[in-house]
Amino acid sequence: MGYHPGELAVQRRMGQEDIAQRVGRMIRADIPAAAAAFLAEQPMIVVAAADDRGRMWAGQLAGPPGFVYASGERAIEVDARPVAGDPLAESLCGARHVGMIALQPQLRRRMRVNGVIAPTATGLHIDTEQVYSNCPKYISRRGIEEWATGGAPTVRRTSALDESQRQLIARADAFFIASADVDGNADASHRGGNPGFLQVLSPTRLRWPDYRGNSMFMTLGNIAADPRCGLLIPDWRTGTTLQLTGTAEITWAAAAFTAGAQCAIDFTLTEVVEITNATPLRWSEPELSPANP
Repeated sequence: MGYHPGELAVQRRMGQEDIAQRVGRMIRADIPAAAAAFLAEQPMIVVAAADDRGRMWAGQLAGPPGFVYASGERAIEVDARPVAGDPLAESLCGARHVGMIALQPQLRRRMRVNGVIAPTATGLHIDTEQVYSNCPKYISRRGIEEWATGGAPTVRRTSALDESQRQLIARADAFFIASADVDGNADASHRGGNPGFLQVLSPTRLRWPDYRGNSMFMTLGNIAADPRCGLLIPDWRTGTTLQLTGTAEITWAAAAFTAGAQCAIDFTLTEVVEITNATPLRWSEPELSPANP
């Protein structure tokens, strides 16, 4: 595992260089059998990529278990496309770097993949470059209650958050981050905590605490190297999603931290995309992670 300068800088700041080197050995380019089996069970994934303007977006793809599967030692097929109006659709029309995370809230398990995509007749082909599992920290446990059909997605785009969107964010216990290094290598990551951990500072600014994870600091390292990033904030109960794109900055001042955080991230958005019926999945109320500060 060769870390880029942004990751190395954050690791040094946190005093975690030795741990990061040890943990980084688990990252591989091929897909282990256990990872392939895990993927085949999942009804959703989150994909991160830049659009043609360089803006980062995270979006959700859903399908019956088996819609995402390993087709070779270093290949994954995804038989799904973004819904109409999803800004990620533009990014997935041609070959480019993507990050992907498969999250299984029922068992608090997750798997991350970074690689290069090519569009297919039914969705995407991903040539994997990095494959690894993450710890179960900060994942809220929830189960699927319904696969809703018949509701057509509707899209609303704005340049600032309205009151209902701010309320959705205030009650969120999870969201996903799209980031990339200076060479465009994209990554998708999950963040979780108790409702309120994702703070609305203004209609265009958010802040969240960064809790201790695997000590590789891939997301923080990307933000240190390139501030452009995107957020996906799902309403698990209704299937509505908020997709935000903008820039982020690491805040090291202790006064900005909440309890248990090692730093904070300030995010300034430039566009909001709200999609109702973005996914047919309807999830139960959460059982919050016992690891949450």
